[in-house]
Amino acid sequence: MSYRAPVSEIRFLFDHVVGFGQVAATERFAEATPETVEAVLSEAGKLCEDILSPLQRAGDLHPAQLENGIVRTSPGYAEGYRAIADGGWIAIAADPKYGGMGLPMAMTTAVNEMMSAACLSLQLAPLMTQGQIEALEHHASDAIKDLYLPKLISGEWMGTMNLTEPQAGSDVGALTTKAEPKGDGTYAITGQKIYISWGDNDITENVCHLVLARLPDAVPGTKGISLFLVPKRLPDDNGVPGVANGLKVVSLEHKMGLHGSPTAVMQYDGATGWLIGQENDGMRAMFTMMNNARLGVGVQGIGVADGAYQHALAYAEGRKQGRTEHNTITDHADVRRMLATMKADTFAARAIALANAVAIDMETATGHTDWSTRAALLTPITKAFGTDTGIDVAELGVQVHGGMGFIEETGAAQYSRDVRVTAIYEGTNGIQSMDLVGRKLMDGGEAAYRLLDEMEADAEAARTALPDLAEAVWQACETLRETTEWMVAHGAQDRFAGSVPYLRGFARVLGAHFHLKAARADRGGKHERLATFYIHSLLPEHVGLLTHARQGADDLYALSMDDLAA
Repeated sequence: MSYRAPVSEIRFLFDHVVGFGQVAATERFAEATPETVEAVLSEAGKLCEDILSPLQRAGDLHPAQLENGIVRTSPGYAEGYRAIADGGWIAIAADPKYGGMGLPMAMTTAVNEMMSAACLSLQLAPLMTQGQIEALEHHASDAIKDLYLPKLISGEWMGTMNLTEPQAGSDVGALTTKAEPKGDGTYAITGQKIYISWGDNDITENVCHLVLARLPDAVPGTKGISLFLVPKRLPDDNGVPGVANGLKVVSLEHKMGLHGSPTAVMQYDGATGWLIGQENDGMRAMFTMMNNARLGVGVQGIGVADGAYQHALAYAEGRKQGRTEHNTITDHADVRRMLATMKADTFAARAIALANAVAIDMETATGHTDWSTRAALLTPITKAFGTDTGIDVAELGVQVHGGMGFIEETGAAQYSRDVRVTAIYEGTNGIQSMDLVGRKLMDGGEAAYRLLDEMEADAEAARTALPDLAEAVWQACETLRETTEWMVAHGAQDRFAGSVPYLRGFARVLGAHFHLKAARADRGGKHERLATFYIHSLLPEHVGLLTHARQGADDLYALSMDDLAA
């Protein structure tokens, strides 16, 4: 099955649903004209269809290997990565001063989705580099920027992020990697990091690791963590990589999926590193990269959802069965239900992610805090709902295939295996939900209420043309508002107990809002019909989700560990 990049669908969302026009209207992003957007998305679509999509199965069947200390990437990946780098697709949003395009994050988000749908294992490489570029732009010294950013932006060098250690996963503050000052402005980094995506490769001439470590006498916990840039090979003043640094790949993980992406255990033995940002302020700098990655990982889930949907649709349209209109399984009600659910949820998740990116762009262009709080609110929703959607849609894709979905040769199961980790890395989806009801509601819910006000105003405006759909969305917004008020009024443990269903319910209602906007822009068309299905059949889930969210922690902790014993 050939992948088809959803360029026209993304353009529809830009033009009618997520407010991209206001980004293009700013002075900062004036170059993002309709012609430029069309050209960029079309060319990226061709890259994904013609070059990246054929690599999807190759990476799964021929995983990256560690041979005598050298990582050997999957067949065709070097050529695929070079096409990404040479086309400038790593640095769409990066600073033009260092070779980037300086275009909106919304355009990067759209391109990343298409690359994820085509070949997620390979797309992870530029995603990690994009996050490192943003972290260095915000926190590195001018000397580091001048030396590293042009190489990262061109794709000559690749970037990674090193947080997790064997004893320090989500509890990053438990890390033990050490950084000793060497007296010349550099530091000796010693420790082990695990789960490092694209920790090494045989494609680029250097790999640049952002590593969290602890200085001598630093305070315990996250407040005593600093961030260091540690290259695989030490570059000279002209950016030419020279001697090998004191680091190595110990092993590559044997994973459920993403076989083409080498996930490394990294060992640092007095490796030379440079401080990024201030001492003991590493988490703030790393979170610049993490927030970039959380949007990116949510988009990975959406890309896989689209790829899995297209794969399942093509199979269903060709699977002959029964004497019906098309003589295929697409005429069976349950198959039609699955296909409609896959498409409707992918649309909702894509709209949420693009709206998130638009908020980031508007913050960049205007500096207004309302946009920064909107972006912060949407980030955990994008990450969790985007990846949950990828998992759910990929699972439905296997089911559409029936018995053939369980057969590896069809490729349906690969989408499910590949996407499963997206709900885990860059902060598990449970952590995203706790962030939503914790930090993101610390303003008393004001950012959430401002968004709800807009959603209800749009529903009111749709009442004349689409009264049935508008009423359902308006009522759902009220239920979400009441649940948000409950969250604000209760303590952390009660909020955390209901945080996952709250985030899911929030996303359900937000998805309905965007579907309704699409329906208004496409009266009588496919978007109105898809919105009708979503609002009538999927939106009602928000009632149960938000009821669950308001139950608090008492029933949960009334169950003792003895009660939960097998």
